[in-house]
Amino acid sequence: MKIHKFPARLACVLVLLAAPAAFACDKPVSVCATGKSSSLALIRAGAPAAVYVDATADPAVRHAAEGLRGDLGRVSGGEATRLSDLSRAHGPVVIVGVLGASPVVDALVHSGKLKVEGLAGQWEGFRQIVVERPFANVPRALVIVGADRRGAVYGAYDLSERIGVSPWTWWADAPVARKTDLFLTAGARADHPRVRYRGFFINDEDPAFSGWAKKKFGGINSDLYAHVFELTLRLKGNYLWPAMWAPKAFNDDDPRNKVLADEMGVVMGSSHHEPMTRAQSEWHRNTDRGVTGGRWDYAANGDNLRAFWRGGIERMMSKGDGTPYESLVTVGMRGDGDEPMAEGAATQLLEKVVADQRKIIAEVTGKPPEKTPQVWALYKEVQDYYDHGMRVPDDVTLLFSDDNWGQVRRLPVAGKDAVDRAGGYGVYYHFDYVGGPRNYKWINTNQVAKIWQQMNLAYERGARNLWIVNVGDIKPLEYPLDFFMRMAWNPEAMTPQALEAYPRQWASETFGDELGPEIGAIMAAYGTQASRRKPELLDQDSFPIGAETGPVLDGGQFGDIVEDWRRLVGKVEAIKARLRPDQQDAYFQLVEYPVLAFANLYEMYYATAWNRRLASRNDARANPFADQVEAAFKRDGDLTARYHALNDGKWDGMMNQVHMSYVIWNDPVQQSMPSVTRVAADTPPDKLSAKVQFARSTAKDPGLITIEAAKFDRATGGRGLAWTVLSNLGHGDAVVALPQGRPATEIRDGVRLDYAVSVARAGPAKVRLRLAPTLDTTGGQGIRIGVSLDDGPVQVVTASLVPTAGAASTPEQVAWVAAVKDHVHTVEAAFQDVAAGAHVVKVWRLDDNAVLEQLIVDTR
Repeated sequence: MKIHKFPARLACVLVLLAAPAAFACDKPVSVCATGKSSSLALIRAGAPAAVYVDATADPAVRHAAEGLRGDLGRVSGGEATRLSDLSRAHGPVVIVGVLGASPVVDALVHSGKLKVEGLAGQWEGFRQIVVERPFANVPRALVIVGADRRGAVYGAYDLSERIGVSPWTWWADAPVARKTDLFLTAGARADHPRVRYRGFFINDEDPAFSGWAKKKFGGINSDLYAHVFELTLRLKGNYLWPAMWAPKAFNDDDPRNKVLADEMGVVMGSSHHEPMTRAQSEWHRNTDRGVTGGRWDYAANGDNLRAFWRGGIERMMSKGDGTPYESLVTVGMRGDGDEPMAEGAATQLLEKVVADQRKIIAEVTGKPPEKTPQVWALYKEVQDYYDHGMRVPDDVTLLFSDDNWGQVRRLPVAGKDAVDRAGGYGVYYHFDYVGGPRNYKWINTNQVAKIWQQMNLAYERGARNLWIVNVGDIKPLEYPLDFFMRMAWNPEAMTPQALEAYPRQWASETFGDELGPEIGAIMAAYGTQASRRKPELLDQDSFPIGAETGPVLDGGQFGDIVEDWRRLVGKVEAIKARLRPDQQDAYFQLVEYPVLAFANLYEMYYATAWNRRLASRNDARANPFADQVEAAFKRDGDLTARYHALNDGKWDGMMNQVHMSYVIWNDPVQQSMPSVTRVAADTPPDKLSAKVQFARSTAKDPGLITIEAAKFDRATGGRGLAWTVLSNLGHGDAVVALPQGRPATEIRDGVRLDYAVSVARAGPAKVRLRLAPTLDTTGGQGIRIGVSLDDGPVQVVTASLVPTAGAASTPEQVAWVAAVKDHVHTVEAAFQDVAAGAHVVKVWRLDDNAVLEQLIVDTR
């Protein structure tokens, strides 16, 4: 059977298929460097087309049209005319409007010049249509028409991206390449989202985001949120959970926040423990505004809580025209400060909480509660309440969560969960987290292939109403956030082929086609190396170093990893020398700083490991390693200072997150260098002058056979499933049976991978499967995998990981802690009396969501 593995040459083709590439002129409304007689001149000889929007258009549409006008100016170097009267137009025009709300658009539809069949009523859909002679004085126009206001917004920003203006132009100083001429091919182009609500959560934002915002904007206020809202929309998102760490309160801190969000078209929500549009901080302030406060305890203080929540809905309805500020209201309740509620009767109590909240919504809005979109977040222990039978009305979106480390905990199950509920399902995902076993807040450690595997599974299982991701400070998580939002817009288009092409595509869009392939390869390699262990979990004991024999030091596994980082640093620095000056700031933020800073952290801990080993033996070679530790510690500060100095200090404070020398789950109070020891001055001269050398061990144990999962000899599909290699997932490449979301298979279905091995000596053998950590999303007891040898019976092994918020008290919880630390989980099958010689190890797909990285056959 054909195995889906996509080589580099195919990835080049896929870039053209998946990317908003500027010069792929083979499709309608493509952006091209040269035009045909039927093309629309978007930019000609440096002069951009004019932009028209109705004076009465929704503010969100006017804002996006103005953004597009500015983007045409950035690309062309000239200023695009802002038209308010089409009778004054001459030459090509871009018209932005909403079907049924724009007199100009509706007139074109009525005249038959604009064909928009199927657009009316489509959630956030848009069309981009080149129209011949729409008006007597306009020879040709591009009409961007939205089914609703956000549809028009996305249609405008989609064009901005396709002419070369990255969504990250402000947030990462992504350069905009000048174009003297750009043309649009004739025809029509259509698009719409497949996930209804798509957004991110600014969280864990102290000290970096908060400190930066205070310096840059005077606080987390509407001046800052204007940039956040625009980023959301340029990424084709529509939903935001705002920064909420105490003492922040989105609606209360700056009344303009909610007004601006609504004007720009962003749906506001609040986090999983902040119901009814109320920030948790509001409960502890403003006691003179009709809220008495007291205990955050519904059983003991229900009257005050209901008054508090009523105030939140009243504020949502304070727009003045009878319509609410557009919101997706969080319902339910957790303990104060994002803690679990009291044990015992929590399920029954929460059902009453939700019922009372919906009563408040109905009373304040004057409409049935189902007319106000609502979401119930099944986060941590709240999922347990759901699994134990708690239910909410059908119109409320059920938001499942991951384990805070990228493994989705639960998804809808046919026969157990209502698959056709009106509110549908969603997923709350994490790129950042504060909690056990350690915080991880500093830098990107998220693999896009892992994100794809989990969110593709979620989509296939019916979680299609809401995707939201915790992005901490936004920076430096630009790369995975871009991927998450692109996939959320259309998970069906983010195929394995598109996933394979994504790093190259992203880099080419940001840094150009010449350097895109090399930078994309760096980002893919970085994802693998960064995910081995998050920096907050890293120290001098994380990986073993080898032995020393005379002057030769064997770096061991730790040394091998450091060498990988050194090679990556070399590639980063080589590319830097080839960049244009206007690309340098973006490159430092998106590529150079993450690689150099993470590599430097490894260097520091690696040198610490050798310093302590050698100093314990009074070996003077400890001293150069002490020097290296000190140099690495200083280099970390220097890299941070460089980041903060970029673009005249634009990002000053954004990299202030403490990221070294953790000893408990929470942040240290400051950056601190690992302690080192120097050997005394009376050390014998031969020791003081000894040179440090390194050698990697190349000896192989014949009793240990290691095979990468992608190196199978035969793959057998069945029941509509086919094996697919996903590059850069886990510690290398991984193999998954696609499509995901399918029911369990049986041995008789024959879905398996075969690996040929040669055993050196007879005796017992163990087959270990190294898996990317995943959870049983059905609510069952684990993920089953079959293992057999030759034609022998199949042994069933189970990957059973159970997340824990506290100390691990069961084997499954202990295994989960180890898995999230090491980013791998191992299961084992044992075989007796294995003969020497050739054999075939067979790995059988039984349950969904099993991700195989490596096999180890151990006959020692």
